[in-house]
Amino acid sequence: MSRYFIFFLFIFSPGFAQEKNLWNVLADVSFQQKKDNAGYSIETPVFGIHLKKLHGQKIVLKGYIIPLQELAGQSKFMLSSLPFNLCYFCGAAGPETVVEVESKTEIKFVTRQVQMEGILILNDKDPDHHIYILKSARQI
Repeated sequence: MSRYFIFFLFIFSPGFAQEKNLWNVLADVSFQQKKDNAGYSIETPVFGIHLKKLHGQKIVLKGYIIPLQELAGQSKFMLSSLPFNLCYFCGAAGPETVVEVESKTEIKFVTRQVQMEGILILNDKDPDHHIYILKSARQI
C-alpha cells in the first residue's frame, strides 16, 4: 500500500474523529502568480487535493489567539498554530499557519492554546480575507 493511501484512510475513514494536528493538512498549499483585473501580479493559493476535501467541513483546530483589535473579547481574530512571538505576522512562519476566525460570540483573549470548532472555508478568490477562514466558530 502506498503511504498516501494510508494517509488518506487515516484522515477520511468513518471511524476517525479527526486528526490530532490538522495544521499539517493545512500546510498542503502552494502559491502561484496570477494577474488581477487591474493587471497587477498577485499570489493566489493552490490547495492540495486532501485539503480541498475539507472545504465546507466542520473541523477542530487547536492554536493561539492573535487579536486583530484590543485584547478584550472579540468575535473576529486569527488563530495561529504557533505562539504570538513566532506567528506568521512576526515573519517567523507562512500563511498556512494561521486561520481567520469568525465567531458569533466573543472569545476571551488568552495566551495559552485554545480549541476552536467551525466550518473551514478555503479562500482563493477574496484578497480581503485570509486563505483559511473558520466560520461559525465556537470555542470548545
